[in-house]
Amino acid sequence: MKHETGYDVIVCGGGTSGVAAAIASARTGAKTLLIERLGTLGGQMNVSGPPGFSYAWLFNQRGEQIIAGIVEETHKRLLEMGYALPHNHSEYREGSGFTFSYVDPDWWGLLIFNMMDENNVDLLLHAMVVDVLKEGDKVTGVVVETVGGKLELKAKVVIDCTGEGYVAVQAGAPTDMVPKEELQPHTLAFTCDGVDWDELLAYVRAHPEEFVYPNVPGRSAEETCEILRRVEDVWELGEIRGFASILEKVMETKEWHGMSGLGFFLMPKGDPKNRRILAHLQHSSHVPGRSPYDPWDLTYCERETRRQIQIAFKVFKKYMPGFKNAYITRVCPELRIREGRRIVGDYILTRQDVAEAKKFPDVIGKSGFPAGGHHIASTQTIATDSVWPKDRGSHDIPYRCLVPKEVENFLVAGKAIATDRDAYHRFLQQTMVTGQAAGVAAALCVKQNITPRELEKDLSELQKILQEQGAILYGTH
Repeated sequence: MKHETGYDVIVCGGGTSGVAAAIASARTGAKTLLIERLGTLGGQMNVSGPPGFSYAWLFNQRGEQIIAGIVEETHKRLLEMGYALPHNHSEYREGSGFTFSYVDPDWWGLLIFNMMDENNVDLLLHAMVVDVLKEGDKVTGVVVETVGGKLELKAKVVIDCTGEGYVAVQAGAPTDMVPKEELQPHTLAFTCDGVDWDELLAYVRAHPEEFVYPNVPGRSAEETCEILRRVEDVWELGEIRGFASILEKVMETKEWHGMSGLGFFLMPKGDPKNRRILAHLQHSSHVPGRSPYDPWDLTYCERETRRQIQIAFKVFKKYMPGFKNAYITRVCPELRIREGRRIVGDYILTRQDVAEAKKFPDVIGKSGFPAGGHHIASTQTIATDSVWPKDRGSHDIPYRCLVPKEVENFLVAGKAIATDRDAYHRFLQQTMVTGQAAGVAAALCVKQNITPRELEKDLSELQKILQEQGAILYGTH
């Protein structure tokens, strides 16, 4: 069977940014290929996790929806199929910005394959991009290693959606990264079923002061505790972190590894008539000081996280209310890499931009996530040096953050877009926003026979198409 070797757009990496980029590119009329080193698609949604964090932060603290597009489309389709829960606007979470729109991650992965077929996206799975083809500073394609040998594939525009900027480095794009000793720790997530949620909720209601609360401006800790005392459904909580007295005990007895705190997120499984509530532990293993560009370091992380998972599960079984009969249903098949390289782009989004809720003329999406919330390998789990967008609003994401300096015919979406460290856009919903924008931009560059950098001169068509595809660019704080 003969296969194509030339495309308008090649997307490297089939995670959350990559699938959004491929769909958006194809919908904008480009002949599109998506390359993924695994045999599945979905990345941090259904491969490395965190499905417990699925589609969080789609609303700002004012309750305005700021993220839609392909994110909203997939959530809506799964909701109609019975494999998602409505946007969480419970009293406990409303006003925090930290709301959830939970989906069954495995059905999400199946839906994504359907969407590849619906939009005529070509796929090349079990293939790794190992180099790029270039003419001067222009990228003209990629070199791929497969089980069948090496391939050279031509493209008019290439998009790096690998998360860690692997292809950007191969292309010669400048990048920035803190020393590996300062990188956020990497994690392996796992999921448990068999939880007695009535017992767990009884503990929450009896000990509301033990938990880490979502930040709701103007609401006191006592008011939050009062809400927790009357919680009736675990879905109202969204995620549950803290368990201060249990954590203190297991640290004293040296039964806990001490690299994270205690807590978990939630995962819906099954249709509405047969739905199960699962606990998804996506913070219970932390390995600091290891580089995502060193296979020996990654191997160490895979081993160490599995050691920590066993410690965590034993503690949960022994001490956590409702977990006595719990059992592990899934350990994510690969590491969740929290931090790596970021490109040096035509614009670098900063912590100050986030704090000012800055708006940009080249807006391609929004985010209400605070800047500076870095994971650390301690029982604190997350460092708290965060700033929120002013007026409980959101900031714009500029198109120029997707365009690396010194390289042409090339875009980056997902975690590696150009930001400073505190404004790092690594979260699932952010990666899909930038992925969708990169896909549309790449297709437009092909249509107009210009480079992604030249597209910066007039983004009106890009912004128009993004809005037609459901993206939110204007009209919110």
